Amino acid sequence: MKRVVILQPAYLPWLGFFDQMRRADVFVYYDDVQFDKNGWRNRNQVKSPEGPHWLTVPVRHSGVDDDRIFKIEIDHRAPWAKKHIGTIKQFYAKAPFAARYIPELEELLNRPWKLLVDLDLAVAELVCRWLGLERQIYRSSELGITGDQSGRLLNICKHFVADSYLSGDAAKNYLDMALFSSHGIQVEWQAFQHPVYSQLHGEFVPFLSALDLLLNEGEASKKILMTDKMAEGKI
Repeated sequence: MKRVVILQPAYLPWLGFFDQMRRADVFVYYDDVQFDKNGWRNRNQVKSPEGPHWLTVPVRHSGVDDDRIFKIEIDHRAPWAKKHIGTIKQFYAKAPFAARYIPELEELLNRPWKLLVDLDLAVAELVCRWLGLERQIYRSSELGITGDQSGRLLNICKHFVADSYLSGDAAKNYLDMALFSSHGIQVEWQAFQHPVYSQLHGEFVPFLSALDLLLNEGEASKKILMTDKMAEGKI
């Protein structure tokens, strides 16, 4: 069985993102759909002593004629990368694996990025390497595949001769499952169960950037990502 996953890029993605990636045979970044201003393309959360804290990459809005994700440019009028690294160093100063991961992330964020999508994919690739994940990666903007909402997802799966399409649970609200079934492609729902792990700053908080897991658990992170703790009632 060949399983395809199609996800929009995200900045410092959460664990559910990498859970889908690890379960994919082919992973497609859905990077030519409309940029959502309040979504996860340019922001995510880490943990502060007061709880979840947003890290947001500023992007250009004025004078933008094409607002598809792969066209969005980073706004460098503020030193966002320096601020993000400074915040991460502050909040994770006592994390066991801060010295192992933060310097490499700092070097990456400080590169002269122009397009948000290039930054997002580079950060995800770095996290994948840390987690020991290696998959066939493609970008929808480079495939030239068309179709309506469900039809295009189906056409991407057909392009890769997939038997299965793995999707996040939110797509239950719009995905035409009958259409996939009529073409012999099984739809699977992620049903992600968030693991519990050692974490700084008090009570455990789920749904943060995967960076939180790595800085706290290091090489054990991949095994933890595959552990179903929520089902055991520990969240």
